Amino acid sequence: MFRSALQRVVLQTAPKNSLTALRSSFFARGYASAQDISTLLLVERSGKSIASSTFNSLTAATKLGGEVTALVAGEEPDTVASEISKITGISKVLVAKHKLYEHGLAEVYAPLLVTTQKKFNFTHLVAPHSAFGKNIMPRVAALLDVAQIADIIDIESPDTFIRPIYAGNAISKVKSKDSPKIITVRGTAFPPTTTDGNNVAIEAAPDAEKPTITEWISEDLQKGDRPELGSATKVVSGGRALKNRENFDKLIYGLADALGAAVGGSRAAVDSGYCDNALQVGQTGKVVAPELYVAVGISGAIQHIAGMKDSKTIVAINTDPEAPIFQLADYGLVTDLFKAVPELTEKLKN
Repeated sequence: MFRSALQRVVLQTAPKNSLTALRSSFFARGYASAQDISTLLLVERSGKSIASSTFNSLTAATKLGGEVTALVAGEEPDTVASEISKITGISKVLVAKHKLYEHGLAEVYAPLLVTTQKKFNFTHLVAPHSAFGKNIMPRVAALLDVAQIADIIDIESPDTFIRPIYAGNAISKVKSKDSPKIITVRGTAFPPTTTDGNNVAIEAAPDAEKPTITEWISEDLQKGDRPELGSATKVVSGGRALKNRENFDKLIYGLADALGAAVGGSRAAVDSGYCDNALQVGQTGKVVAPELYVAVGISGAIQHIAGMKDSKTIVAINTDPEAPIFQLADYGLVTDLFKAVPELTEKLKN
């Protein structure tokens, strides 16, 4: 249930019957059979493992009907290719092995997807709506001269999709006549598919042009013991009310450690320098849907709500009883966070 005072426009919801019946309705709309549909799933990697966003995108891809082929690219992608080949729903794996594919540069990935689509005539190209997918898929759509369908949260038919607009304040139904259809999937809207199945065939992907107009220089990765923000089951986020980075580190990280949670922040906290940009939760940051979301000193701006409104249980701590976050929260505490958070952290530790 949508728990916000903000207006929500639902144009049409997807049927709640079985997947078989859902596919039947798809084919009644112009697709003769599942054989008319073939999907290429772009696999997002996290080092030498599969990024969690890929499993959510696979669920969306299988909902389209037809076969799903996974595309894995990188300097040494064999381990990831072997892992994805065992997942239920994958019919084949294509592997592109080259050092230029290692860092997800859109300039080299886009020609690979376009060449692969043209060779195998895929009807749909699907990727996670993560920084990885959002970087690559618009360029793919431009090269294929079609419109991208971004950030879908449901599938009504192979050519009709549900996606949020206006920072999630309205839900739109989009029907596309383009072929192929270029889609990015909101991970929190689809459950992950991780069930092991039979090993499927692994083949080499078509050789594609590798432009050298862009060069990878370096990256600075921060590693820690805390859960990754995008896939964590518990998240503690802090806002501008924390006043400075020292308070943010002490209070938010302390509470997160006591809960075993990931750390997030509002855009105001990021812009004020309290936390790094990678921790931003919101429309222009990470979209999360944990079992527990604790908002500390966050008023509840539309931009932030768009990134966490699907959380299962929301707890808000704020001194302003009229703060918009309380309209969304399951539990609200109107008090001074500088008193409440240390007390809560201490009780959780004990």
